Amino acid sequence: MVAGLVYADAVAGLAGATVAWRVNEGRMAEREAIGTISGSLAAVLRAERPLLNLLQRASGIATLTRRYVEALSGTACRLLHTRKTAPGLRLFDAAAVVAGGGEVHRLDLAHTVMIKDNHWRALAGSGKSLTEALSDARGRGALSCQVEVESEAAVREACAAAADRLLIDNQTPATVRSWGDLARSLQPGIAIEATGGISLSNVTEFAEAGADFVSVGELTHSVRAADIAIELTPSRRA
Repeated sequence: MVAGLVYADAVAGLAGATVAWRVNEGRMAEREAIGTISGSLAAVLRAERPLLNLLQRASGIATLTRRYVEALSGTACRLLHTRKTAPGLRLFDAAAVVAGGGEVHRLDLAHTVMIKDNHWRALAGSGKSLTEALSDARGRGALSCQVEVESEAAVREACAAAADRLLIDNQTPATVRSWGDLARSLQPGIAIEATGGISLSNVTEFAEAGADFVSVGELTHSVRAADIAIELTPSRRA
């Protein structure tokens, strides 16, 4: 899956070169030329390494994302990235996931609040309830409040606090189904997200267990770069 073309264009332009692409973002390409870079030899060589670094990373992310999306085909479950992105490249990595057919998760801590295990402990130490914490977050402009749960008691508390989504981390598909059914009985319409320990070999099981979303850190934190290279074609003189 080809991705990162707009970034490659920007690098080429800064180096004094241009690229004519033969494929579009999010399209499959295998053993074929995906574009032609033009410019002076100095400009092409100046652009080569950073252009390829970005193009290979983005295409690697998009390719792995597409494999997950294909595994989820036929289910209602949607694939998300996580915040385990390369420093400074969160939007870049997220765009590559979208090119591969995945969807955007939260991009920052301001608009989507996530209460995770350490936040639970901090709340316990402060004497503040989860309901109060989510209410404060919404008062500060949070558009969505999501809560990680590690027990049925936490599921009940999160639903009582009107969480928008439950994050079920490092649990089996059977537990995802059980806690998801409980949550929906307590708060119809709540979304269920499964994460942790999800791979291509088991992602379908989580979808079939009723997860609305699966989020996979592997998409961005340990991506295998796509095999893309620049090959020079000597110009011919009359």
